[in-house]
Amino acid sequence: MLKSALLLIALFISSFALSQDALSNELKIFLDCNSCDNTYIKQNLGHVQFVRDQDLGDVHLFFITQRNGSGGRLYEIDFIGKDRFENINYKLKFSTDSNMTSDDIRKRTLEHIKIGLVRFWIANGNLSNISVSVPGPETETEDTSEKDPWNYWVFRFGASGYFNGEETNNSSNLHFNLSAKRVTEKNKFSMRLNFSENKSTFTFDGDDIVSVNNNKSLNVSDILSINEHWSYGFFGNIGTSTYRNYDLFWRFRPAIEYNFFNYEESAKKQLILSYRNGLVFNDYIERSVFGKDKELLFQHSFLLGGSVRQEWGNINGEASFNQYLHDTTLNSLGFYLGANIRMFKGFNFNVGGNYRITRNQINLPAGDVSLEELLLQQQQLQSGYNYWVNVGFSYQFGSIYNSIVNPRFNF
Repeated sequence: MLKSALLLIALFISSFALSQDALSNELKIFLDCNSCDNTYIKQNLGHVQFVRDQDLGDVHLFFITQRNGSGGRLYEIDFIGKDRFENINYKLKFSTDSNMTSDDIRKRTLEHIKIGLVRFWIANGNLSNISVSVPGPETETEDTSEKDPWNYWVFRFGASGYFNGEETNNSSNLHFNLSAKRVTEKNKFSMRLNFSENKSTFTFDGDDIVSVNNNKSLNVSDILSINEHWSYGFFGNIGTSTYRNYDLFWRFRPAIEYNFFNYEESAKKQLILSYRNGLVFNDYIERSVFGKDKELLFQHSFLLGGSVRQEWGNINGEASFNQYLHDTTLNSLGFYLGANIRMFKGFNFNVGGNYRITRNQINLPAGDVSLEELLLQQQQLQSGYNYWVNVGFSYQFGSIYNSIVNPRFNF
């Protein structure tokens, strides 16, 4: 019996060692992508092992994405070699468009990951069952480049509704939007039309209390490039808002912006300073706290904002200042800071917060707010400030491998 037990232990240890050797011969991949279908990639990318931390991998796949003019995304993958592969570092780029399904996008993502890993597979010396397929030379000589019949214009229409209720109350939310935009290297034009309505009905002592808030707006912007650091633009909007006491409002503000880094680096880092100055017109539903039924004002604003996204995490922050020029005491000052930082192996820390001092609520209606209006949030209330804060961390330890996908009871 003792000999049999010892034999079983020896077989287990040898099989465990063989399995560990097999794992160690495969490329260890750390997939760092917030917008990818990670489950699909793990299920369909062979000859690799996915690990839970970037310091445990042979290759760090670091994804950066930005919205492109077609409504899709521009993907940039950094293939960062670790340890014995530290001399292999390069990047691949590809784009998606709004007509692609999620399946199309994940297939294209997987295709570029495979292309990028070829050099690492070669350096690893494990080329069994790995092949590369390249199409043959084209025999046609005529120009087959695809023409864009829309000339970079992209249009979108959307509608949504939400309804809920119980015996004594019910509510509905309707939203419609229509947008058109055209994005090129030199010019970015955007137009968006919005309509939303929130309706709530409460029954109390046989009486119905109805609260209705609706908002309509049209926003138009036209931004032009000057060079790698400067750009200018024009921003306008017009609309109504029962919650904010606007029977009609419109804004028109030219603006200029300077980026301390090249705009081409905006996916990884940017630091911008912008200034806007223009006209503001308000026609109020109820007379304002300043005794105005309507008014035309000048307003300007400054914004300093920056963002950094690297292997260790990302940081975003901005400071903004808005002021009416007819009365400089009417102003607001806001700050925002958010970060998600990898402190050490397995440990991530995230923090975010926003604080705004508001001294420019000229649209507030005169008179007292009833309890009914307060509870139903039928109109905006005076407030000298507003804020929010979130703090958190995560720590992960255990097995370095996380290639296995088990989708049972995911719904």
